[in-house]
This record gives sequence, C-alpha cells and structure tokens, in this order.
Amino acid sequence: MVAFTQDSPHPTSTRWENGYMEWSALSGSSMIWLVAGVVIGAVLIGVVALVASRRRADGEFDDAGDEVDDSVVSVLSMLDEASVVLDSSDEVVQASPSAYRMGVVADDAVSDPQIRAMVWRARRERRVVRSDVTTWTPERFREDSASDASDAGGSTAAVSRRNWLTVTVSMIAGGTVIVLIDDVSERVRFAQVRDSFIDNVSEQLVGPTAAIEDLAESMESGGIDAAHVMESARQARRYASHLKRMVADLLLLIKAQEPVVPSMENRLSLRDEVDAACDSCAALAKDNGIRVEVSGEDDLMVNGDPGQIRVAVAKLVENAIAYSTQGAVVSVLVTRASSPERAMVQVVDRGCGIAKDECPRVFERFYRGSNQNHRTSEGIGLGLAIVKHVSLTHHGIVSVWSAPGQGSTFTMSLPVAQ
Repeated sequence: MVAFTQDSPHPTSTRWENGYMEWSALSGSSMIWLVAGVVIGAVLIGVVALVASRRRADGEFDDAGDEVDDSVVSVLSMLDEASVVLDSSDEVVQASPSAYRMGVVADDAVSDPQIRAMVWRARRERRVVRSDVTTWTPERFREDSASDASDAGGSTAAVSRRNWLTVTVSMIAGGTVIVLIDDVSERVRFAQVRDSFIDNVSEQLVGPTAAIEDLAESMESGGIDAAHVMESARQARRYASHLKRMVADLLLLIKAQEPVVPSMENRLSLRDEVDAACDSCAALAKDNGIRVEVSGEDDLMVNGDPGQIRVAVAKLVENAIAYSTQGAVVSVLVTRASSPERAMVQVVDRGCGIAKDECPRVFERFYRGSNQNHRTSEGIGLGLAIVKHVSLTHHGIVSVWSAPGQGSTFTMSLPVAQ
C-alpha cells in the first residue's frame, strides 16, 4: 500500500519484507532525513557566513535587486539539489534550469503557491521551513507530439509528469531567500509501482487459487465428473496464463522506473530498435491478418535502454494490431519531430478509435476502455502505462490522437542524442 499523510504527499511503503530492505525503507529513511537535514543546515550556515563576510568586507549589504553574491552561486553549484535564489522583493535572481522544468519557477518568480507560502513564512518567522510539495511539469516543457496528427472530430491527450519534491527555504543576509529542491520523484514512483505490483498480484491470485482448489476437490470426490474436471482445468490454465502475463508486464513497468542518464555508452539507432520491435510482432500480425509497414529515417540517434525502447514500441504495435480489423495496415514512422532536438516514433492504426472522454485515461495503469473486442478482452491494461513510463524515464513524452471510426495515432517523442 502507499500511505499519504495530510502534511506529506510522499508515499511511505508499508510492505518491504526482508531485513535489509526493511531497514532501508523504514528505519533507514529516518537516518537519511536526519543526515540530509544536517547537511542542508550546514550548507545554509556556510552560505550565510560567506555572504555576510563578503558584504561586511564591503562595509554594507547590497541593495535588493542586485545580482546574487558569487559565493552563494559557488556553494549552490556544488549541491545536487536544484536551487532558487530570491531577492528581498521575491524576484528570482538565480535558478537552476530544472526549477523551471519542475514547475517551481516561471517568469522570474516562484510559480508554485505552496512554495511561495513557504518563502513568506521563512521571511516572517526568520527560520528554515521545510515541506513536501507536489508540482506538475509545465505544458511548455511537454512537446505536444500528437499535434501533427490532429483532425476534425479527433481528440488528443499527452501524459504530464508529476514531480514530488522536498523543499527547504531559508532567509539569509540582506533579505535574500534560498530555496533548495530535492526531487524525490523517482523514489516515489518506484514505491507506487512496487506496491501496485504486490496488491494486484495478490488480488489476481484469488481466481487461480479458487480454480485449482475446485479442480482438486473434483478429483478427490468419489464420483468424478470428467466434464467438470476438464472445465476446471481449462479455467485454471486461463487464470494462470493471465497471471503470468500480468506479472511479466508489472516487472516491465518496474524496470521502466529506472532513470536513463544520457552517455556515449547508451547511444543507439532509433530505427534499429523500432525494426527489432516490429519483427517481434510479426507472428501476431500474421495470425490476425494485419500488415505492419515501417518507414522513416535511418540515422536518428537517441540515448536510452534498447530493451525498454523495443518493449515500448512493441506494446504500441501490439495495441494497434489488436484494435485493427483483418486486412488492415498498421503504419510505423520514425522521423524527426517539428523540433529538431527530438525524434519520434508514430504508430498509426485504422481501427475503431477511442472515445474522446477516454483518451486522457488510456495511459493509466490497469485502465480498460469501452472499445474491447475478442482479441483484447483478455488484456491486462498495463501496455500503455509501460509506454508512458519508458517515455518519461527517457526524458520524452507519449501522446495519442484518436477519433471514433477513424483510428488512433500514438506518438513517442524522445530527445535526439547530442
């Protein structure tokens, strides 16, 4: 389970069984926060001392609005946390680029209302203020990669990334305020998926267990009904197959939480991974009478985990096949986005399409739309959630355009390798 308190939006794991992991997630968390508090406090004291000594040497404090002291910038640059520096009028004079991407700063001002309130409280009470804050990535940092596919009667939806932050605010000399931002989003997402894994596997075990128990009782009874035994065996096999697929998808979802750090070692050809993903779907396409056509650029390089990218593309292609009619064509395009810094993979089907009110929910875990058919009725509801998390951990975005009766276009956009 994931527990939230009124004061903290961060989940606390209530399940983590073996000894070392239990210490790390529970007892260890208290130790981590204690150490983090000491380190942050020491850094802030150091910043205060540096600023005060520099300004005392000058004989007076700088007027509000002057550029932030170089010593403050030097100290903040050594921290892993993102930072924001405000002058006495609460104008941002220094901010990490990630502070903009996380929705903390916009137009030289703190944009998040909870953090603004923390700044005012730090000024009023003249003490360090800490709190957990949840923000959303601003729309301008989320490329609407499905816009090119828009059409009359269609609807679009793109995933938005939530950010879980631990924020520390303190006022130092001259009315300057420093905001330190520790992004704990990856830990939160991992905890959520892990707990979802435990809950859903436990729930899904009920069906197979009941079927196996019924089968055992039938075989133990004096008068064995062969037809009943065969039906119980078939039901147990169906449940086991469903559970096997769900566990496999949940493991992929957990794997997709691992952040990808761009490097020369993980540069790869996007077209090669797309071709490999489509090859893995060839048998499924043939069995359903669907033709998969791949086209586009061969020289687009991205940074990433090849296995995760192949899985994400394969999930999109499998989804397109499942919702296409026999004899249809599924088109897969690899190309550069309208922004030259981004590459994209588009998977287009001419199937039944998605209702407008369901479009924003298709990337949710275990969400099942109303447009199911005989090929999708046994689905798990995790495929598009996997695509979403692979895109986000690769610093990309996934979006969908769809219109009932016309089909759907799913677009995964990733940064081009530098």
